[in-house]
Amino acid sequence: MSAHLAPFLHREPHMPTSGLTRRSFLGAAGLGAVALTAACTGFATTGGGGMLFLSTQFRPADEAERFRSLLGKTAPGVSYVTIEESPFASQVRSQVGAGSTQVGLLGGLHGDIAPLADGYLQDLTGLLADLGDRGWPAAYLQLAKAGTDRTWYIPWATASYVLAAHADALEHLPSGVDAAALTYDQFLDWAIAARRANGNRPMLGLPAGPKGLLHRFTQGYLLPSFTGGQITTFRSDEAVTAWRYFRELWANCAQSSTNYDFMQEPLASGEVRMAWDHVVRLVHAPERDPQDWHMLPAPRGKHGLGYMAVVAGLAIPKGGTDAELAQRTISALTKPEAQIELLRSNGFFPSVDTVIPDDLPPAVELEADAVHRQQQAQGAILSLPPVGLGQREGEVSKVFKDSFRSIVLDGADIRATLDQQARVLQGILDELKVPCWAPDPAADNCGVG
Repeated sequence: MSAHLAPFLHREPHMPTSGLTRRSFLGAAGLGAVALTAACTGFATTGGGGMLFLSTQFRPADEAERFRSLLGKTAPGVSYVTIEESPFASQVRSQVGAGSTQVGLLGGLHGDIAPLADGYLQDLTGLLADLGDRGWPAAYLQLAKAGTDRTWYIPWATASYVLAAHADALEHLPSGVDAAALTYDQFLDWAIAARRANGNRPMLGLPAGPKGLLHRFTQGYLLPSFTGGQITTFRSDEAVTAWRYFRELWANCAQSSTNYDFMQEPLASGEVRMAWDHVVRLVHAPERDPQDWHMLPAPRGKHGLGYMAVVAGLAIPKGGTDAELAQRTISALTKPEAQIELLRSNGFFPSVDTVIPDDLPPAVELEADAVHRQQQAQGAILSLPPVGLGQREGEVSKVFKDSFRSIVLDGADIRATLDQQARVLQGILDELKVPCWAPDPAADNCGVG
């Protein structure tokens, strides 16, 4: 099966890599690549010379080496260097600020690159025009403008979250319901029907473990679908309705969900038969019997189908060492054939619209189709993880985690909890003075609503 795909990649910060094969969706987590000459440049490099390509992606040594092999064939003369997110921003700011940029090309997530726009990056509006219509989604090109009228990075790759369901669970889908076009009410009805048919044992699981990504469900899926926003609608009446719904859904989830970090493990073992999670954390579930598995778009709510994408991009720092080579490298890495090679070598899906070959692992094909449907759904609402928060991103995520714990697990009053957590959230945003991120309007200082 082939599929046309408009983007798909990434890793969540601090995503564990245990249980993942190196050929599957790799999370680019872990430590940086090999060290050399750090005293002068302030980051880890490798030998080989050439223009330095500084990136927050593919940090484990084997992932970096595979990408270096691809880069060597695609754009000779470029040396790939990995670095963690916080020093990435500091290095770019300090080098550009000192008028001594030692790097030619930058790679990172939207949240890594966007805060550097209009001050530390070259305007790539002309380069984007020269690259022609490669099929980038309009929403991603808008993100690359970082709230301005210019393009500051070229979309490189992306990832998302989807629903996984085994045929055992699909048997209990309510009559007349299309699993690939669910509403949240239908999703709840399905979970209830599956539980009842399974001797009152829930078939639905959610990643609510210590390292699970359930807070992304709230941030990127539930709240945008129910309220149209994430931060500016945080304590709205519609948000109260969303959390009330979440309580009902949780009542039909496996009790052991509070121990689940990666949903592929309980799915593969049969502990649960349907789940929502990051694509990286679902990919192994269908390995033994792919014909019995379906990957599905997230449900939709009153405001549309909220979904979270984690977009990576390529940028050029001001005063970069070789702007011409950097532009050629961006052009080469965003050609369809190079994007497919990146998929084969490092498991990152293309950011351009291209045909996905039919000789990939079945789970990858299943996820590609689900993500494509999610992105192209009528009324789709693109959401992002928090942008521009640096090391304090965890504090914002904690607000959503604490809200879940209080409201859903402990049964606390929804309105009182949201009011309390809104004060915590606003305090963080006031200190940082950052604009909101999608789907909220990009006001100069993000306000909790």
